Amino acid sequence: MTPNTILWIYIVLMLVGGLIGFLKAGSKASLISSAAAAAVLIVATIPGLFGPKFANGLIYFILAALLVVFAIRLTKTKKFMPSGMMMVVTLAVLVLRHFGV
Repeated sequence: MTPNTILWIYIVLMLVGGLIGFLKAGSKASLISSAAAAAVLIVATIPGLFGPKFANGLIYFILAALLVVFAIRLTKTKKFMPSGMMMVVTLAVLVLRHFGV
């Protein structure tokens, strides 16, 4: 699996999670934040839009920011779902992209 394939799977999971958060709990913030982060990640994957180094740096920055957000939410709620799971998945995506798996 290529790093971009892994990223696209992550983007879909994040969007589905935001939609579930909106439908189950009425959380507009969940829907908006997942859509915004997904949009930035999608734009960063468009070939030729940015230089490869900038695009890759942007992807790493967004993933790292999401990792921090999910960790903070997990710390506040003390519930593994959904923040803990997304923290683990985000960390996995960061590691897999870094090592080019």
